[in-house]
Amino acid sequence: MPTRTHYRVIVLGSGPAGLTAAVYASRAELQPLVIEGGGGDDSTDVPGGQLMLTTEVDNYPGFPEGVMGPELMDRMRKQAERFGTEFATGELRSAAFNERPFRLTLASGEVTADTVIVATGARAKWLNLPEELEFRTKIGGVSACATCDGFFYKGKEVLVVGGGDTAMEEATFLTKFASKVTIVHRRAELRASKAMQTRAKANPRVAWLLDSVIEKVLGGPGKGVTGAMVRNLKTGEVREVPCGGIFMAIGHIPNTAVFAGQLETDEQGYLLMHDGTTATSVPGVFAAGDVADHRYRQAITAAGSGCMAAIDAERFLSH
Repeated sequence: MPTRTHYRVIVLGSGPAGLTAAVYASRAELQPLVIEGGGGDDSTDVPGGQLMLTTEVDNYPGFPEGVMGPELMDRMRKQAERFGTEFATGELRSAAFNERPFRLTLASGEVTADTVIVATGARAKWLNLPEELEFRTKIGGVSACATCDGFFYKGKEVLVVGGGDTAMEEATFLTKFASKVTIVHRRAELRASKAMQTRAKANPRVAWLLDSVIEKVLGGPGKGVTGAMVRNLKTGEVREVPCGGIFMAIGHIPNTAVFAGQLETDEQGYLLMHDGTTATSVPGVFAAGDVADHRYRQAITAAGSGCMAAIDAERFLSH
């Protein structure tokens, strides 16, 4: 429960973007409130964001031996607390950006703010198989980020699910590490651009399972993923395909539904920023992290944009 009813800065989200914004805002003596996740239907809707469900993070600068996702987020949170950031956990039920100050309705009540930094992130689309969650974000398991986890699949055979540009890009990237990358797509035709298709098809390490879907992920504790049961939609044939990991490349969903009709988004729902800053279509509301980034989706880029959003918010308030 927030200790006050009004804040100069409220940060929505407590992933790398939100916590970095909080560090910068609190160091500027703006006494921000961070509203953490929780209360949503998605399993990634937890305080700390998706890194709370990640095991080892090896690509965040400053940790030469790697760091566990929850530990990294705990350190960021403690750093923000050290400078006076306040935290409140709960579901954001509505936001009114058509009035000043902005009004946010939480499960525990209402708060107002002069500026808001939206860092609510985005969640990957999954197949929603019963055993999928067991292997999600584990090394040798099921991932939605080849850039993040590809290094751990050196010499292994992996599957990539999807038929768009993202799937082609992820598959091509994974061939740097994996011995074989098989693209599984439910249709005979790919949605990817011709250029991306040509690049993937020319790669000798890329194989194809078209008109096919994964029906079950195989593996177990201590073994990780060992394969998948794949069904051909045309013939009905089901067969086991050995692999050491599965990458989902079927898209992401930005967490912007609660802002519908108030903040300008692209066709996919990602927040649009203007004038080379983190400013959204509403003056005083700023965006940071994956909620506005459908290209990079990395912890380090999210943290950088959180810094930018806090600086933009401070300058907005000073004017």
